[in-house]
Amino acid sequence: MSVLRWGFSHRLNASTVVASTHERSAMPTLDVTKASLSERERCIQTQVLAFAADPLLRWMFPDPDRYLRFFPQVARHYGGRAFEHDAAYRTHDFAAGAMWLPPGIGPDEEALGGVMQESVAPHRLDHVFSLLDQVGKAHPVEPHWFLPAIGVDPACQGRGYGSALLARSLEACDREHSVAYLEASNTRNVPLYQRFGFEVIGDLQVADSPHVIPMRRAAR
Repeated sequence: MSVLRWGFSHRLNASTVVASTHERSAMPTLDVTKASLSERERCIQTQVLAFAADPLLRWMFPDPDRYLRFFPQVARHYGGRAFEHDAAYRTHDFAAGAMWLPPGIGPDEEALGGVMQESVAPHRLDHVFSLLDQVGKAHPVEPHWFLPAIGVDPACQGRGYGSALLARSLEACDREHSVAYLEASNTRNVPLYQRFGFEVIGDLQVADSPHVIPMRRAAR
């Protein structure tokens, strides 16, 4: 089985999530807090909503039934360890959340590989694993914080949730003077991440897959 370290960065849509200076000044302050282990399933439900139109996820799961049935498992195995390591964040209303993995902690690759094997359509499986292999090879070898998933309920996009989550969660990276890393699965989100100091370090694609953009943020 190929290394399956790979990242989702959901459809934040930089044109709507990052408001102008005037709009930000008119927005209420968003309360972002750590999410507890007992809140994991509720937070994963938010990710299910957030990724429902994500190009990469819907390429893997174009059938709505398969997406709704299997993506919660993918999210749980891929980023769920964030809750065990006090590295998951949510807004006060659970409308948005981010799952980070601290240095030395990775996804449950064995469980994730099993879910992908079961859930992805056979005609696409080889391409999916080939893309995941590329993503795994692009992953930094240096110690780093990894962002498997960040998502905003589509009903709440355009209100600054994505920016608030990134600002709050990157504080841990900066306290530790650590590198941060993500893979953008929607190219429209790249400008948003660049505003927070991430730089594009690659462009990955297999066959008819969407582009996946690895991004690294230098230690501060």
